[in-house]
Amino acid sequence: MSFFATAEHERERLKYFASAEGRDDMYQYNQKERRTVLEVLEDFPSVQMPFEWLVQLVPPLKTRAFSISSSQLAHPNQVHLTVNVVSWTTPYKRKKKGLCSSWLAALDPRDAVYIPVWFLKGSLPTPSPSLPLILVGPGTGCAPFRGFLEERAVQSKTHSTAPVIFFFGCRNEDGDFLYRDLWLTHSHNNGVLSEAKGGGFYVAFSRDQPQKVYVQHKMREHSQRIWNLLAQGAAVYIAGSSTKMPADVTSAFEEIISKENEVSKEDAVRWIRALEKSGKYHVEAWS
Repeated sequence: MSFFATAEHERERLKYFASAEGRDDMYQYNQKERRTVLEVLEDFPSVQMPFEWLVQLVPPLKTRAFSISSSQLAHPNQVHLTVNVVSWTTPYKRKKKGLCSSWLAALDPRDAVYIPVWFLKGSLPTPSPSLPLILVGPGTGCAPFRGFLEERAVQSKTHSTAPVIFFFGCRNEDGDFLYRDLWLTHSHNNGVLSEAKGGGFYVAFSRDQPQKVYVQHKMREHSQRIWNLLAQGAAVYIAGSSTKMPADVTSAFEEIISKENEVSKEDAVRWIRALEKSGKYHVEAWS
């Protein structure tokens, strides 16, 4: 950029950013602020970079991966996604939005818009109808389990299906209780999450009370039910944020197994590892 800058002060600033002395300031200006190529070019308007240089230097947009949150049995020829619109404030108080999620959110469903997509095998295998399930999916982690439950609801009309218990979490009941009506419908009237079918639906609203409550707290409240299903050969599926959640949930499972099976913490850890080896403990996490 400094090579193609016509304004002297911009050229000097760009040379400084590219130098060893300017490395820290470059980090503060660029990486920490998550500036886009367009924003940088707008900050240095005298830069007249030829297009063929630009396309060689600018990396292509990364593809975005989303969990499929629908069932082919329930919605033939459709794929549903559960997308959180990413937004944040930079250290210099600039409002930023995620490129792909904002673009998707701005689309009009009435318009015929062609979107390039691809399908890859996910890390959460589709469970058989006879397999009991313990699902833990706070926030948009509920996405794959929406598909699981739709699939099992269709299967239950013609076959007997195993119990499912689902632990969901969000900040506020009134603000981000995703698919509320769907979960509640399945948890009543002999639905696949109903207690009459051996299932259960438990929600942690982390900000609706002074003390924060997360999915792992709800799991401990229902430790007996979790252990009963594990003893029946249930599979565990965990999906959501890759920060602390997967480790905290795994720790809760270890505590529950130790308490309900009356074994040491070390034996409980081995129990979880055995589940993993047998293909019955699955985690899909994203940042």
